[in-house]
Amino acid sequence: MLYAILGTSRMEEAMVKAIVGANWGDEGKGKITDMLAEESDIVVRFQGGSNAGHTIINEYGKFALHLLPSGVFYQHTTCIIGNGVALNIPYLQKEIDSIVSQGVPKPNILVSDRAQILMPYHIDFDAYEEERLGGKAFGSTKSGIAPFYSDKYAKIGFQVSELFDEDTLKEKVARVVEQKNIMLEHMYHKPLINADELLETLHEYRDIVKPYVCDTALYLNNAIKEGKTVLLEGQLGTLKDPDFGIYPMVTSSSTLAAYGAIGAGIPPYEIKDIITVVKAYSSAVGAGAFVSEIFGEEADELRKRGGDGGEFGATTGRPRRMGWFDCVASKYGCRMQGATDVAFTVLDVLGYLDEIPVCTGYEIDGEVTTDFPTTAQLEKAKPVLEKLPGWKSDIRGIRNYEDLPEACRNYIDTIEQEIQVPITLVSNGPGREEIIHRESKLK
Repeated sequence: MLYAILGTSRMEEAMVKAIVGANWGDEGKGKITDMLAEESDIVVRFQGGSNAGHTIINEYGKFALHLLPSGVFYQHTTCIIGNGVALNIPYLQKEIDSIVSQGVPKPNILVSDRAQILMPYHIDFDAYEEERLGGKAFGSTKSGIAPFYSDKYAKIGFQVSELFDEDTLKEKVARVVEQKNIMLEHMYHKPLINADELLETLHEYRDIVKPYVCDTALYLNNAIKEGKTVLLEGQLGTLKDPDFGIYPMVTSSSTLAAYGAIGAGIPPYEIKDIITVVKAYSSAVGAGAFVSEIFGEEADELRKRGGDGGEFGATTGRPRRMGWFDCVASKYGCRMQGATDVAFTVLDVLGYLDEIPVCTGYEIDGEVTTDFPTTAQLEKAKPVLEKLPGWKSDIRGIRNYEDLPEACRNYIDTIEQEIQVPITLVSNGPGREEIIHRESKLK
């Protein structure tokens, strides 16, 4: 059972758990989320959209999920698209059709009636803005996420519930199109939006999403009262959070577990356990400060060996930037998430190295700090590296922690002491069963 897996007595009382990333995303959350979803009644996506993905390998095959919660592979699980999500409706249907075509039974899905809809013009505006910025672009996935959240907070977004009120919908389409066309004509010099065509698109979206729509906040409220196990699934990681990440090279919704309460519509005190995924080395997609980054042949070798089939973005296919484990960023990432447990992933990848560098501090203006700074200071930081001995062996297939090579156990123990959060799960391969359960050495 999950409680035994995580090895803590407090899990016996936990009904709502969150799984989130500590770093830039790409930490290997998909596998861990898939494993935890098996023990859950409900899995909720609470933020982000189809701009990042989780790679999952199971008996059905290999999947890169982008919008669907990871519980879709289990018939006993209800999967919820929460109100905090950027809901790309045709993409949602495409993902459902894709997994079903590969033999997965049709999942049980609910969509919040308060979720907002990612519109076709959000994707266009995302691309237009990156084009306009040129060399100063943010490295967007061009999935429309920033324009979507901008509209949401400017109060000109379309909420799912509005699809079912024709008078409200028509009035809003006319108002929004008028505003968007001013920008298209005078700022981007691009084709204008046709209001009638947009209204027809929204009618199509209504027909697609109608079978899934409900008051998911009420559904979750009742489920929690009934003692159901709920898993909140986050996208990306701490360092992509718009408040506490490497601003402005961040995403446009909060990536923190605390936002799970808002993005799912539950009270914050219900979240009892926060499993934070930490990678055994560092990787990132997109622009922004990355203190422990490595380059050239060293990076190419780690990228080639990393993950399952190499380190390339699950959504974009872009080669990920590579780096050594960053204790400063990871400790900060765990702290901001409120981590109760750490799942330590892709450890097996490092088995080729004689020595493994670890970033234990940042040197900024001649001073060394172990506290994660704001972006302006971060841009000046140089890594302080310590080298740990490698284990020079393949650890895949090992299931007992004590059977790991001593140097491998020392690497984990060192990381745990640096980040000061119990490492209770160690992943040593891409498969769901390739996991080691560990008793923490933290007092």
